[in-house]
Formats: sequence, C-alpha cells, structure tokens
Amino acid sequence: MKTSQYYISTLRDAPSEAVIESHKLMLRAGITRKLGNGLYTYLPIGLRSLRKLEEIIREEWNETALALEFKPTVIVPGEIWKESGRWETMGNQMLKAKNRGEQDMVVSPTAEEAYTAIVRDGLTSYKQLPVNFYQINTKYRDEIRPRYGVMRGREFIMADGYTMNADDDSLDESYKLYEKAYFRIFKRLGLKIIPVRADSGAMGGSGSEEFMVESPVGDDTLIICPNESCGYAANVEKAACRSDESTDKNGKKHDATNLQKEDVETPNVFSIEDMEKFFDESPKMFIKALIYRVINSALDYSSLKCAEKWNRVEEKSGSFYPVSYACVLIRADLDVNEAKLASTLKASEVVLADDEEVRQIAGAGHGFVSPFSQSAPIIADFSVVATENGKMTAQMHDAICGSGKDGFHTKNVEPLRDFTPFLCADVRTVKAGDLCPLCGQKFTSTKGNELGHIFKLGQKYTKSMNVSFLGKDGKPQTPTMGCYGIGVDRTLASVIEANNDEKGIIWPMTLAPFQVCVVPIRYDGKMKEAADKIYEELKSRGIEVLLDDRNERPGVKFADMELIGIPLRITVGEKNLPNVEFVPRTSNTAQLVPIEEVSKKAADFVSAELARLNG
Repeated sequence: MKTSQYYISTLRDAPSEAVIESHKLMLRAGITRKLGNGLYTYLPIGLRSLRKLEEIIREEWNETALALEFKPTVIVPGEIWKESGRWETMGNQMLKAKNRGEQDMVVSPTAEEAYTAIVRDGLTSYKQLPVNFYQINTKYRDEIRPRYGVMRGREFIMADGYTMNADDDSLDESYKLYEKAYFRIFKRLGLKIIPVRADSGAMGGSGSEEFMVESPVGDDTLIICPNESCGYAANVEKAACRSDESTDKNGKKHDATNLQKEDVETPNVFSIEDMEKFFDESPKMFIKALIYRVINSALDYSSLKCAEKWNRVEEKSGSFYPVSYACVLIRADLDVNEAKLASTLKASEVVLADDEEVRQIAGAGHGFVSPFSQSAPIIADFSVVATENGKMTAQMHDAICGSGKDGFHTKNVEPLRDFTPFLCADVRTVKAGDLCPLCGQKFTSTKGNELGHIFKLGQKYTKSMNVSFLGKDGKPQTPTMGCYGIGVDRTLASVIEANNDEKGIIWPMTLAPFQVCVVPIRYDGKMKEAADKIYEELKSRGIEVLLDDRNERPGVKFADMELIGIPLRITVGEKNLPNVEFVPRTSNTAQLVPIEEVSKKAADFVSAELARLNG
C-alpha cells in the first residue's frame, strides 16, 4: 500500500482527556477517533491491527478450543433476559429499548441468554453435546464513567465462547481447552499474562479465572504469592489468605471468658481508633458490625422473622429479595470485601446502609451496631466465627463490640454464646503482607487489567431458561455451561500500553498494521526507482508493506512511521545508494544493506519475529 492511496492521520499531541499511554497513542497514531463519550471509531490503520487480533483469537479458538463460530444479533429480545432473571439484576449498564410493537429489546451487553436460547431450540439428545460456539461481536454497556479510551468504553468488541455440556466432567474438558487457547493467544500477542482466581460477578456460576496483564492504571488489584513453585494469584475480589489469630495488644490469644457480657459507657467513642484509645487494646480484640443494604439476594430467609416484612419476588428463574439487609461481623483490623459478600448473599450488589437504615435495622448509629439486636441476619466473617464440616467455631474470645445503644459498647463478648450467625463466610479483603493459604509466604500486590475471563456457569442459565436433552438413559436432563470471554479492544490497548516508547507504538509483528515501511527521503529520481523496486519485491514475498510516497520532509515521515509503530523501516536516501538503511523499530541504529539483499533480509526478519511469537 502507498500512503498516497491510504489515510494517515497523525496528531502531534493527544487531547487533554487522554491520560494513559495507550489512549494517547491510539489517538495520535490515527488508530481511533472519538465519536462520543465512550464511543470510538477505528480508522483504517487501526482496523488492520484490530482484525489481526480477531483473527488470532479465531484461529486459536478454532484449532485449540475446537469451537465453531456463530453470529448472534446485537439487538436481542428482552424476553430471554427475563427468562434468565437478569432483566432486573443486570442493572443500569444494560441499554433497553422498545420496538414499534412495544416489545422490550436489549442492546446486548453479553450473549449468554442469546446463546442459550439458540441452542435450546435445536437440542434434543446427549449425542449433540458438547455444543461449542463462539462469536466476535459488538456489545454495549452503559458505563457510568467511561475512561481510558477503548480500555473502558461503552461500545466494545468481545470475543465470547460458550459451551453447553452434558455433565461437569465434559465442562472441565471444554474449560481446559479454552484455557490452553488463552495462553496461546496471549503468547502470540507478546503479552505476559497473570492467570488469577476471580469472582464470577453478574455472570454467576462456580469456578472462574481471569487473565490479567500488569498495569499501573489497572482497574483490578491482584494478590500474588511470590513463591513461584506455589503460583497462587487472585483478584482481590476473590483472594483468600491463611487465618491469623485474634490477639491482644501484648500478642496474647485469649481463651473463652466466663464473664457475662457487660455494657460500658463510651462517650465520644465512634471509630475503631477511638476504641483503641478508650479500651487501650488492639483492634484484633474488637468485632466490627456493619449494616449492608443487599440488592436482589437469592438466599432463602423464610426462616427469619426479620425477613417477613421484606418483599420476595417469584420468577421463572427463581425467587429473590429486591432489597434486604445484612449485619456483617468482621474483626476490626480487617475490611469487608463487598464482592465476596455479594457472592455469599447471592446478590447483584451490596452497599453500606445509610444512617436512617442503620438506625432502623440496628436500633443505634454507626459505631454502636451490635450482633445482639438487629432486624437483619448476621453474616460472620471467618475471622469471627469459622465453619468446618458444618460446625461453627468461635475465632475470637473475650471480645468488645457495639452494644446496640448509642454511647455504649459491650465487653466480655463470646461469639456463639452471646450470638449465633445466620451463616459464616470468608468476606475479608486480602492485602499485601497477608499469608498465602497454600504455602504461607507473604502476599504481594499489583495493579492489573482484565483481558479475558473464563467461567464455569453450571446450570444458572440452562435451568432458568428450561433447557433439556435426553440422556443415555432416555430421561430428560439439564446441561451445564461454560463461558469464555476476551475483551478485544481492551487487549489491543493493553498491547500498546506494554509496547511503546517516547516515539510512539512498538507493535509486535503479529499485530502491526504493516510489517515493513519503505521511506524514500524524496520520492523522485533514483530514490523513487529504488523504493518502488523494494516495495514490489516485498509484496511479491507476501510482506505487508507501506511505501511512504508523500511529499513531506524526511523527519515528518520518520516520526509518523515510528508513531504508528511499524516494526521495520527501510530508508532510501540518495547518498547511500546502492545501499539502503535497515532500521528495526526497537533499534536506535541503522544498518546499511545492498538493495539486492534488503527484501530477503526484511522477509527473514518478519518471518523470524512471527515464528518467535506464534511458535
């Protein structure tokens, strides 16, 4: 391709709203242009790299994951979302509309419902399973605060694989095939990936794993064990750690006390820091009680008197409480992990209750909430009460907590004697310095961006959407599902984020819009003749080459090619003829090569880079 036949639109400076390198460089290099808030258009040169990324995913999912491509619509009926139960629980991210027939429609934020409905209509026998489809399609989520360009836009491209399996063993096989494909894909992109345990969030299901890339502007906090032979890594939303003992200020662990709980007047004591000073004690001896408002909880609270006033909604997909409450207990030196809590409560969201709600539920204000008297189920973190084989065991003794009365706290508190939780769970936020549950090493933490996520969805969708097949015994059975996603735009931006310098992008050969650029100092006379010769020879060798035939100063041409990130530049200058300059994008020095040899040398360079990444 010649630049005179192409659209090159570079910028000297990025708009002020671009704060991360990938966003700046995608705008400056003419890869994308902003059309609206969170909406980006790919220009021709950017689309070349985007399509290469899609093709790498397609190849690996075809060959390694053994999947078949299908193409669902972007606009889908709201009815299938109501069947699955996510019409309400997906929240405001979902863009809803009505067609002229007043039918509810959805601009698809994800395709689990569409896939399930499509396969359901043709599934009859176990002989058809597993059904392994994928799609690379446009999605829309109405992000409250889109930022970082295509890294977190409203419209985006997702590659989504889905499997419907006869049983859990078959699902495990599909899961492993996709996992292998993920490692292959990211290797071909030159990205160092950290696979981590993850929360399934709104997708539901059991097991899930994220594929993260380390980034200082990452949305996620990763908890990592430094012991390479252990390999534990998890998103902070899912991370677990070894339990540590509740000890007093002298490091002593207390035994169960025989003293009865006693209220102590605590004027002007509101925070944990205030309690430390007043009681002259470690926060590891305090129980922190927090009231949470819980959205769309699918737990069964029918045995609790406090739940009698809560509205319970019955739908095809099951029953849930649109709004309920929970009193969460945790050791006072620790923090509640709201993603873990939402998962424990089978809820779409949890938020701290406001002052009025806290008083209504607990009978006292923040700082004085107690586990003894409130109108909400008690959820105890394992730091307070643990469970093993269904048996609860107190992890704190002789503790101090809120009394349920303003201006008072209670001492000599014994969990299980003075209160009994509705359920116990790990809802603790793990931090750097906590101990790995597998090997005991101290965790480190880093920021990362999620590029891919694989889920074992189980029967979440197949049950709610009434999918069945006839098993080998001739009886109806419910299949299980897996889901495997890659954010295509986000991955492209992450490659740029990891591969750039002060001059611009440094594309890996697998994604470069063009593999080689030929830049004549002036496109006339002998330089034009030499540049055209090299250009034609490279094309005949199957090399994707861009010939810069613009009437621009050499500095402008060089700067544009470096900004765009083409991996190899061949510079044709009159003073060097019959030699030309051979300049890899990652090198600061030029090598003089005879014209007769340069096309082969360039082809070998391209081939070696592709082999390194694709091998």
